[in-house]
Amino acid sequence: MKVTTTDYIKLHFIVFLFGFTAILGKLISLPSVEMVFYRTLLAAIGMAALIYFKKEKFTVDSSADFWKLLGTGFLVALHWLTFFGSGRISNPSVSLVGFATCSFWAAIIEPLAKRKKIKPLEVGLGAAVLIGLIVIFSFDFRYPLGLALGIASGLTAAIFSVINSKLVTRISSYTITLYEMSAACLGIALIFPVYRIYNAGEPLQLIPVWKDWIYLALLGWLCSVYAYSQMVNLTLKLSVFFIQLALNLEPVYGMVFALLIFGKQEVMGWNFYAGTAIIIGAVALYPALKNKYKHHFNSPLQ
Repeated sequence: MKVTTTDYIKLHFIVFLFGFTAILGKLISLPSVEMVFYRTLLAAIGMAALIYFKKEKFTVDSSADFWKLLGTGFLVALHWLTFFGSGRISNPSVSLVGFATCSFWAAIIEPLAKRKKIKPLEVGLGAAVLIGLIVIFSFDFRYPLGLALGIASGLTAAIFSVINSKLVTRISSYTITLYEMSAACLGIALIFPVYRIYNAGEPLQLIPVWKDWIYLALLGWLCSVYAYSQMVNLTLKLSVFFIQLALNLEPVYGMVFALLIFGKQEVMGWNFYAGTAIIIGAVALYPALKNKYKHHFNSPLQ
């Protein structure tokens, strides 16, 4: 399927929405695990309603695909848990740098899954993005466990994105999102007992205040139902690697949003502009390089 300018615009709008989740997460009073539980719950309900009104299929034809969808949903839950866990035991900078490895992992996993050659150029661009994030956050290695969890979040994101890119060729992106958000919600609920032990037996905070419901609705319906399903749909046209590469602009958008919405007046340091230039350069170069070396990018595994 031919890639259009509209597809690139849609991708960056999705990255824009994902960047906005950091702002919503800051506005919501619930702890991160309870917040993700409600995010996935509302996303599943919203997607079910959308499928009903659009008169699309709720079911999948293959039992094998059903179990793949549920397993992928658990993987999505693990991705969010490792990402937020990384930020909790270290800081958001460490979790974002770890997550930035997703494009590097995608450069390795996607070709193997689709029986194509691993492309050194993609691996190099993925590494360049990671360097850009390191420059932005002036990263240091004081938090090895936080970094490990962040890398795990990047790895799981690459894996479920590759799985979805294959499932979407025979299952609607809406159906994929419904099953995976439902499974992710179930997965979060199943770890609640372990989570309580981790929190020294503290009770779960499952009663949102009225403002939380507004922000959770935006998080679940706009940033999950729309953004996640459209991202899955884009894998029909764009490579998982390029989508993951573009998603590394998320912290850049998030930091700009924080500056605008929360009124932080300080000027960003040189590292922010230098790192951002590296990331934008890698994202912008990929379509041009892919077009120039089209045969190389499409070559099968030998």
